[in-house]
Amino acid sequence: MKKGFIYLSILSMALAMMAFQCTSAELTGAKMYINQKQYEKAKEALLKEVEKNPASDEGWYLLGFLYGEESNYDKMIDAYDKSLKASKKFEAQITESKKYFWATSFNRGVIFYNRAVKTADADSSKMFFEKAADMFKASSIFEPDSIIGYSNLAMTYIAMNRIDDAIAPLEKATFIGKSSDVFIMLGQIYLENGNALLQSYETSKKEEEKIKADEYINKSVKVLEEGRSKFPEDGDILLRLSNAYIAGNKLDVALNAFKDGIEKEPGNKYYQYNYAVLLLNAKDYTGAEEHFKKAVEIDSEYSNAVYNLAVTYVRWGAQIRDDLEAKGDTSDKYKEKFSLAIPHLEKYLTVNPKEPAVWELLGKVYANLGMTEKSIDAFKKADQYR
Repeated sequence: MKKGFIYLSILSMALAMMAFQCTSAELTGAKMYINQKQYEKAKEALLKEVEKNPASDEGWYLLGFLYGEESNYDKMIDAYDKSLKASKKFEAQITESKKYFWATSFNRGVIFYNRAVKTADADSSKMFFEKAADMFKASSIFEPDSIIGYSNLAMTYIAMNRIDDAIAPLEKATFIGKSSDVFIMLGQIYLENGNALLQSYETSKKEEEKIKADEYINKSVKVLEEGRSKFPEDGDILLRLSNAYIAGNKLDVALNAFKDGIEKEPGNKYYQYNYAVLLLNAKDYTGAEEHFKKAVEIDSEYSNAVYNLAVTYVRWGAQIRDDLEAKGDTSDKYKEKFSLAIPHLEKYLTVNPKEPAVWELLGKVYANLGMTEKSIDAFKKADQYR
């Protein structure tokens, strides 16, 4: 995902000294005022010109330029469109003008964004972020088919914690569809909104929250599936898509998605890990063991895979123990799986020694294996780090 913004080279843009040809009195006066840099008077004359002659290509063109100088970009574009509708005489100048104002507004957005990030004062930072957002909005007016303005506007909103405001520009960017990053950002926002509503629903039991949560999750699935179709090799899209499938109770679909990913990139530790997590949740302990092991083989320091490989053995052992008890079997076959968990839990804790929940899990495993002293020590560590 994009970590920063780039500057665009700014094209020089200025109106040359106006030649006075046989034109209306309003156009002649406007050109004189422009040459004298009396822009307000020039605008008044041009407004009279286009009122008298709505098809005045030059009148609309000059008026558009003046609106641009005032940073009134919506009116600028409207005036340029009316000039081009009247004729193509000023098409080249209008094209150059749009490029100039696009680069100028975009670069101002970058400057304001960087100031916001570097400013310690919260109020000043907010002000600069808002100015950056205004500039990125403007740049998108001049280049509506370019994703860079939309994506930077969305990132600015995210930096301001105005997450929902980021949705509209990201939707426009995904419609253009030239970057995987925008699919990832939009899909993640939808998913997080959906998960937040699901958590709220667990407490409130308000059906409208559940309905809205499902809508967000379905939107996440849809946009990430579209992103995956456009960027099939992008692993980040697949990771988020699998999470969206799980949130939408589509475990089988998620399993198939990661299975496809593993077949394409068997050396991708993230694919192996996430596929294993799905298998673990499906209580396929044999499959989970296989793919967590592969993730650890690819990266022996991949601590999440190390830990979850241990969790697989613990859950597997507990399942065997429960099955044996249900049959009235008093054998200790389950201990084999608990024993396999120990080296992985111990390895994880050498890197992450201050996690009480993991110490407690290790203490329980030791206890099940009759390793009393080690169990007591592990529980003491758990209490120490709570």
